[in-house]
Amino acid sequence: MKKFALFGASFALLAVALGAFGAHALKTQLGDSATTWETAVHYQMFHAVALIVIALLIQLFRDAFFTIAGWLMIGGVVLFSGSLYTLSLVKITAIGIITPIGGVLFITAWIFIILGLARINTSRSIY
Repeated sequence: MKKFALFGASFALLAVALGAFGAHALKTQLGDSATTWETAVHYQMFHAVALIVIALLIQLFRDAFFTIAGWLMIGGVVLFSGSLYTLSLVKITAIGIITPIGGVLFITAWIFIILGLARINTSRSIY
């Protein structure tokens, strides 16, 4: 599905930009929160690449589980990484309650990927 590839590429672009921004422009402002910012960037990048893979899996196998995984992953990036970016900048610790929700969305997305892969009919090779 093209939209997941576009989300993945856009999230990857933003991860690179936000990583550089955090390492340079925000270096003094982040202080002890620099590790939190880096965690957000890393998880965003990992899941950006996963979204591109999901787009390919949907194209190859047309399984609804991959579509569900894609939407869950987008939600995970927004909630997990987004809450960590916000927490790093504004230091409002209450926002940290959102982070685990994003983590659960990531985990659930990976479960749907596993289930989708398990449902692939290996006797019907794409080659």
